[in-house]
Amino acid sequence: MPNHQINPNQWIDLYSDYLYNYTITRVSDKEIAQDLVQDTFLAGLKSMKNFKGEASERTWLISILKRKIIDHYRKINSNKGKAEVRISYNNDSETEGDWLEERVADPFDKTAEDTMQNSELGDTIHNCLGKLPKKQADVFKMKTIQGFETEVICNELSITASNLWVIIHRARTAMADCLKENWF
Repeated sequence: MPNHQINPNQWIDLYSDYLYNYTITRVSDKEIAQDLVQDTFLAGLKSMKNFKGEASERTWLISILKRKIIDHYRKINSNKGKAEVRISYNNDSETEGDWLEERVADPFDKTAEDTMQNSELGDTIHNCLGKLPKKQADVFKMKTIQGFETEVICNELSITASNLWVIIHRARTAMADCLKENWF
């Protein structure tokens, strides 16, 4: 039996307001914030046996809540619909360097206009990548297009994780500005 004790009977009285205020600033929707706090309490109940006492109950519940918030955003961003374009980098030697685009909803349901727009978008993305500084372009390609893990990119380019996220943020911002100017 662990030495540390947690008391879920007091969680609502002690932590619900704090957790709700923490959540509402991140999701800006009252009902979603309430649901996430409730999900946090349920997850805490289910994983009580994993509580090691290395942090306070509130800190432990906040760490669960942070994961719930991240899961919420992953869920809503994973279903963006037909407007989303998936881009991959082709590695076979015959067409190396070519961009492949496909509509997420149904890649086989393309009209000539859709195909032309995807081709134009690919050209625009390629041109925007060419305008980035080399390191930003390399990091953007490795992280966003090729899907490499942070650790792999950091080791390959000899940079820290925080430096990587600064570079990727700058690259994404520059790409968004370039696409806004040249595509939309």
